[in-house]
Amino acid sequence: MNSLIGTYECKVDAKGRLMLPAALKKQLSPVLQNGFVLKRAVFQPCLELYPMYEWESLMQKVNKLNRFKKKNNDFIRRFTAGVKMIEVDSTGRLLIPKDLVGFANISKEIVVSSAINIVEIWDKDKYEQAIDDATGDFADLAEEVMGQDDDDHGIS
Repeated sequence: MNSLIGTYECKVDAKGRLMLPAALKKQLSPVLQNGFVLKRAVFQPCLELYPMYEWESLMQKVNKLNRFKKKNNDFIRRFTAGVKMIEVDSTGRLLIPKDLVGFANISKEIVVSSAINIVEIWDKDKYEQAIDDATGDFADLAEEVMGQDDDDHGIS
């Protein structure tokens, strides 16, 4: 599967069910039957939805950590806190567990946003705030993160 593309405004029903946007569901169709892992984001108040193969790839890296180092154990515990296996039902909905709804302060209005190989699920107000907060620093961030490689890949 290639990189996911798109940002979509959606609604969550009273039970915490989210209807995947059709365009995103189409992109995920090769992996829908394998299920997903939903977890708390590390740096932001949002949720991360990993296709199962992406989660398994990440867990291979985590499993290489030496568990006899306290920092590693602390990291693993916090990184996997609240992790849930999720399946998309026959109507294209996924259920966001209540504890994760609480973590991300998800209300009725949400934003589902691609983040290369995973999907972020945000409360709409939190997403807009995160984007607004980053606007002023984005040019500096882009230069620092992407400007170090002198190979021209056509990114401007």
